[in-house]
Amino acid sequence: MRIFSSLYVMALRWAAHRHAPRYLSILSFAESSFFPIPPDVMLAPMVLARRNQAWFLASLTTVWSVVGGVVGYLIGQYLFALVAQPIIDFYHAQAGFEQTRTWFRDYGIWIIFIAGFTPIPYKVFTITAGLVGMALVPFVVASLVGRGARFFMVAGLIYLGGEPFERQLRRYADILGWAVVIVIITVAVWLRG
Repeated sequence: MRIFSSLYVMALRWAAHRHAPRYLSILSFAESSFFPIPPDVMLAPMVLARRNQAWFLASLTTVWSVVGGVVGYLIGQYLFALVAQPIIDFYHAQAGFEQTRTWFRDYGIWIIFIAGFTPIPYKVFTITAGLVGMALVPFVVASLVGRGARFFMVAGLIYLGGEPFERQLRRYADILGWAVVIVIITVAVWLRG
C-alpha cells in the first residue's frame, strides 16, 4: 500500500501554502498541551518546501511548542483532575505518566531536556511538570533548550539534505511510514504493559 507516499506529496503541497507557518504554530502549541501529532510531521516538509526559511520555521516551532508547554504546565498545576486526567485516559498514557513522575523525582529538570527526544508525548512531561510543582522559569528554559534542539536538528537535517534527501524521502516514504507505525504500536504496547 502506497498510502504514505500520497500523504507525503499532500504534506509537501500543504507546506507550501501561504498560511502554513500559522498552521505549524497552532500544531506546535497544541501538541505540547493536548494534541497527539508532533509538529515534526509538518516542520520537515515545510523546510523542504521553504529551505530559505528553515531556521525561522524551527524557531517558530520551538516558541509555540514552549508556549503550549506552559499551558500544559498550568493544566497540570491547576486543572489536573478536570482536564489532564481525561487527556491521559483518552490517550491510554497512564503508564507513561507514572513513568514520567518517577523520572521527575529522579532527574528533576534534566528530564525536560531529554523529553524532546523520547517517544512519550511531550504533553505528558508538561502536565507532569505542573503537577509536581517544578519551578516555571527553569521549566521554560529547559523546554526552550530541549525542544529547540529537537526542532533545529530536524530542520538542519532536512536543510542540509536538500533535494537529494527529498528524493530519497519520497522514494522510501511508504517504508518509513510503516516503520513509524510499527514503532508507535510497539511503544504503546510497551507503555501499557
